[in-house]
Amino acid sequence: MNPTKNNIVKFQNLGLIDYKEAWDYQEKIFGEIIQEKLQNRERPEGQKSLTSNYLLFCQHPHVYTLGKSGDARNLLINKDELKKRGASFYHINRGGDITYHGPGQIVGYPIIDLDNFTTDIHKYLRYLEESIILTLQEFGIIAGRIRGLTGVWIDAENKAKARKICAIGVKTSRWVTMHGFALNVNTNLDYFNYIVPCGIDDKAVTSISKELNGDVEISSVGKKLKQNIEKVFEMELVDF
Repeated sequence: MNPTKNNIVKFQNLGLIDYKEAWDYQEKIFGEIIQEKLQNRERPEGQKSLTSNYLLFCQHPHVYTLGKSGDARNLLINKDELKKRGASFYHINRGGDITYHGPGQIVGYPIIDLDNFTTDIHKYLRYLEESIILTLQEFGIIAGRIRGLTGVWIDAENKAKARKICAIGVKTSRWVTMHGFALNVNTNLDYFNYIVPCGIDDKAVTSISKELNGDVEISSVGKKLKQNIEKVFEMELVDF
């Protein structure tokens, strides 16, 4: 590994956490890393510090989030109906359209300096997808990609049967990332009925438990996923 690059990533599992609280935490870390990079610009060679990297796992109470380029009409229920279903809604600063987060889903937020890994956003997204695909494979689920549609899919080659198991939406600034992915493990898929997921109205949504016809231990999925992210990105995860 290049001595001017830091492949160590601090890992934290936040458990079940309110979406806004997790978003604010991301923004704080994101801002600190960018500030670190800006300060390095002013430092002479040999005195620059290594930038930090973080990976957060969590679950959220029921919430819908709409990306900055998304269409609000893809939320199919009003505020009263949201409240009735115990869900909240946020218009946020990631790419992509609308998605759902809830209990039984592993939400991953890599807040990393891509200068430490790859300064190629498309490659970064493919790496995230590959980490998910490898994890699903360990649970006997064959997944893949659909050209032009970011995320991970089951029966990706069959237009009639294709269904999304993991949504991905990120933001980057100065090669620092935030937001990330949502992998459906034991997710209540009924909540997807109230949106047009990711603005795609002709594809279904699925979960690991639906594909396997039974719930799985979410911690075991998380453990495998951590290992595969570490392998694909050639990073070293350390708990903090």
